[in-house]
Amino acid sequence: MPSLYRLASQRRLPPGFCVVGTSRDGISDQRFRSMMHDAVAQFLEDSPLDEQLWPDFARNLYCVSGDFNDRQLYGSIAQKLDELKQRNLLFYLATPPSFFETIVAGLGEANLAREEDHAWRRIVIEKPFGRDLESARCLNQAVHRVFAEPQIYRIDHYLGKETVQNILAFRFANGIFEPVWNRRFVNHVQITAAETIGVEGRGGYYQEAGALRDMIQSHLLQVTATIAMEPPAAFDPETVRDERARLLRAIKIMTADEVRENAVAGQYRGFRQEKDVPPDSMTETYAAVALQIENWRWAGVPFYLRTGKKLMRHVTDIAIQFNDAPLAMFGPGTAETAHPNLLIVRIQPEEGISLRFLSKQPGSGMRLRPVSMDFNYGASFGERGPAAYETLLLDAMAGDPTLYTREDMVEASWRAVQPILDEWSHRKFDFPNYEPGSWGPKEADQMLARRGHQWRNS
Repeated sequence: MPSLYRLASQRRLPPGFCVVGTSRDGISDQRFRSMMHDAVAQFLEDSPLDEQLWPDFARNLYCVSGDFNDRQLYGSIAQKLDELKQRNLLFYLATPPSFFETIVAGLGEANLAREEDHAWRRIVIEKPFGRDLESARCLNQAVHRVFAEPQIYRIDHYLGKETVQNILAFRFANGIFEPVWNRRFVNHVQITAAETIGVEGRGGYYQEAGALRDMIQSHLLQVTATIAMEPPAAFDPETVRDERARLLRAIKIMTADEVRENAVAGQYRGFRQEKDVPPDSMTETYAAVALQIENWRWAGVPFYLRTGKKLMRHVTDIAIQFNDAPLAMFGPGTAETAHPNLLIVRIQPEEGISLRFLSKQPGSGMRLRPVSMDFNYGASFGERGPAAYETLLLDAMAGDPTLYTREDMVEASWRAVQPILDEWSHRKFDFPNYEPGSWGPKEADQMLARRGHQWRNS
């Protein structure tokens, strides 16, 4: 809702735009508008809510009462949309995943998915899209019984972040980077999504999801696909998504033995005391995996992905470490190999890109030290960039699916993590195995050390 308000304040929504929400509690339109006012005021970033603009936005907010399991709800929605003379419809399922199939079936029975007379009907489905490969396939089949694939927008807000989108421009609009974007020059890649907070009252949800499902299967694999995909022949939605899907299919599927070598689960001390979490919970709040991409560009280059709660810093970034120079010509004390070239793509909290290289220190002798060239969105462009949901919602209304995941991409992501889910489902871990405020379990450090690498802990 804050993103829709932002779009309205920028005059980017069409005349007659409206939002119809649903509630089981019999909320009136006026009460719904009041609740949305308080929510937008609380969660709006960067600037306060404009009380003069709000009434114009709020008068187009409506609420229909009913239960998702009651087919009358969908008839009430259809009736309200007819009253409002709305023909182009975007259904947004920000609901518990257990209701996805029920809602889709209800929309189909109410004839709300059919496109006719040049009017479009689309559906946005939040993650998690399934709990494993089999459930994702079943959900895809259920949605396809009502909506065609071009009508389906599976949202992953990481793909809407400016820096993630900028990866495409960085790679394919600059001739100096693409020639070294391969196994000949890249030593390994680290993708980190670390949070300092815990589950924040969402223990019940997190107990069912876990870090691997919540972050790696969706967000971090989509980032991996963007950073590692082949150049698309053209910048159009299906061509770009074809390359992302091809990359995800190239991820090596691990055996059970390989999972034990290449995947680490962790749980912070105190998670089992969270509300709705069993005292013997085996759910991971930290996950780290080492992936191999089996294609000519990346063969032999490990991609390390990690995510966790209650870690030392709040940061999401991509670190691409390049190979050392072939000859240490400046002597053993110059740190030529101690600080390899590193390209860092910062996704949050500050969006930007840094390139680390070695430079001579002033003075006599050839003493080297690492320095950085930095690009920061705020400093370079001097304006607030759009939030991820602003970009993605506008794209869905415009019919541009470039930043949305497709059926084959979802299933390829689940296929890559399924062996880990299977292995972890019957393993008994010695949890908790890391302290809040640390960088996670020591086993994750050991996983990299076996390959001669170490995590980049800023």
